[in-house]
Amino acid sequence: MRILAINGSHRPGKGTATLLQAALDAAKEEGADVELIELSQLNIGFCVGCNTCMGKPHCPIDDDMHEVVSKMLEADGIVLGSPDYFSNVSSRMKAFMERTRPLHMIENALKGKVGGAVVTAGLPDCGAEKTLAELNHFFAIQEVTAVNPRPAGPVAGNGPIATQFAGLDETGRTRWRNVKADSTGFAFARQLGKDMVKLIERLAV
Repeated sequence: MRILAINGSHRPGKGTATLLQAALDAAKEEGADVELIELSQLNIGFCVGCNTCMGKPHCPIDDDMHEVVSKMLEADGIVLGSPDYFSNVSSRMKAFMERTRPLHMIENALKGKVGGAVVTAGLPDCGAEKTLAELNHFFAIQEVTAVNPRPAGPVAGNGPIATQFAGLDETGRTRWRNVKADSTGFAFARQLGKDMVKLIERLAV
């Protein structure tokens, strides 16, 4: 079983990468082979609307996207991660999503795979849930079954979202933290990794 994580942050190795890695580590503990791709370290151009992929599942742009697509096709599960930018995914993640068009125009080449999404944000109520929904909508378009994890116990959140919000001080001003300190977001991410492995195993029966 192979699970591939793709980071759409412009800053490799930071909060979003760490949140993705938490999901991968949990999946690895369950027996999966895992890999993290940093889009910021690759050469991936914009979709230019040439419509070549409407006739055949191929993109004529010669860049690193072809290697990423090959890894996506080989994977059983795919985890996408993005910071929340204006209540949406980053421009880098959006460009990546658009470049998967050849996987969708003739047939859904990713159909039957399992997906998951994680998001980082400054505040929990300024677009993070919409960003998570955008990533899950991408999976719906591709006919990938998206996992929506929920750790056991009292309801503590609404998905694998880690934020910099650490509450308010005595004057009502926001206190900030590193997203890596968001224990709730990381608990959801770890649950995501575990749930993806379990679903992949069930679908393989």
